[in-house]
Amino acid sequence: SLRIKVLIMLVYTIDDEAIALEELTCAVREALPDAEVRSFARGALALEAMRDEEQRPELIFSDIRMPGVDGLELAARVKIISPDTVVIFVTGYSAYALNAFKVHADGYLMKPVLAEHIREEIGHLRSRLPEPGDRLYVQCFGSFEVFWDSKPLTFKRKKTKELFAFLIDRAGASASAEEAISVLWEDADDIGKAKHNLRNLVNDLRSALSKVGMEDILIRGSGTMAVDRPRVDCDYYRMLDGDMHAVNSFRGEYMKQYSWAEITLANLYFRE
Repeated sequence: SLRIKVLIMLVYTIDDEAIALEELTCAVREALPDAEVRSFARGALALEAMRDEEQRPELIFSDIRMPGVDGLELAARVKIISPDTVVIFVTGYSAYALNAFKVHADGYLMKPVLAEHIREEIGHLRSRLPEPGDRLYVQCFGSFEVFWDSKPLTFKRKKTKELFAFLIDRAGASASAEEAISVLWEDADDIGKAKHNLRNLVNDLRSALSKVGMEDILIRGSGTMAVDRPRVDCDYYRMLDGDMHAVNSFRGEYMKQYSWAEITLANLYFRE
């Protein structure tokens, strides 16, 4: 969940256009009169200021299209430097933001930005990501966990849970038996035995999902398997879809119990 402080003490505003930056800064000061507001004409300058731990803001309002470090690259770097800092995009290009980046409406403001819009956005950011409810919810940030009706879903084998994690990581793309085996048993010498073990894991996974009426999220093909991504509520998928609540919940950890997940973790940091 987001860790927005009740009192926002420091806010950065960033825009390479002087007039737009002045308007944005004035709107933020009107909306948050008790906060200190620092403005920057370049994303790189804001990142430089954040080298000082005491100058790391609770909130950043940044233009998306900027020379040098643009808003998306800025947000990725901010998450490394200061994971608790929330970045809200500001743009004058609605189609650009929605179509090119699929930015969720709660994660960006349209220019010209008004104080009332900022106050509304702060209200949205104080809310949490949806808690696991009476449905399947998959958590990838931090440790990989699966919930049903707010309770952890149990698997007979640890490897079954890891198989499901691998399929979730594929984000709907099909995986062959050989690919799954190479991840689950890196040093498997007996392929026949490995395929037998994999079949047991698949049956175990189907059984666990069947108990909560979700067996059909597994898509089986000829020697392949995948998850039905649109039917899975997952923080990782929300982030891929541009949901800024999910983006701001990312704390630099992804399926941390699985070493093979480090590739996706790196992509989360540097994806464009």
